[in-house]
Amino acid sequence: GKNSIEAEEGGFAWYQGVKMAIFDVSDFENPKELFKTEIGDRGTDSFVLNDHKAFLYDSKKQLLVIPILLAELTASQRENNLEANTYGEYTFQGAYVYRLNLEDGFKLIGRITHYDDFGKDDGYYYYGDDKAILRSLFIDNYLYTLSQTTLKVNLLDNLQEVKTITL
Repeated sequence: GKNSIEAEEGGFAWYQGVKMAIFDVSDFENPKELFKTEIGDRGTDSFVLNDHKAFLYDSKKQLLVIPILLAELTASQRENNLEANTYGEYTFQGAYVYRLNLEDGFKLIGRITHYDDFGKDDGYYYYGDDKAILRSLFIDNYLYTLSQTTLKVNLLDNLQEVKTITL
């Protein structure tokens, strides 16, 4: 889902970055948040919010992969204490890869992108682009990420790139 900040005017809240949480629901009437992680600032988005097949989770491998379009407030925006409705600038598009278990919660292993250095400073990180990671899967110790133009293979344990195939 999205993190939120209550508006000063009351009656509504400003959504912020992407939030993931694990809850203890053993007492169904009183769920307890055990772990959470928040990604980015206002403007951060994920295909997962509209397509449940966009994320990968495997409990045996303690693996969670989620596609992310990351928006971050600049240093000057943070210094000026701008309003909660201020959008961050896009700084990354790709997948966040986590180790997830009930002892440690979310531990970021790293990030994978299908972009090369070209474009990242030219505003090419936009939602729905042909290099946006749409799906991920693993076979043995390899993580595969797929966009409309690219299939990338990385080692699962350290995300070292093995191969990139242009489609």
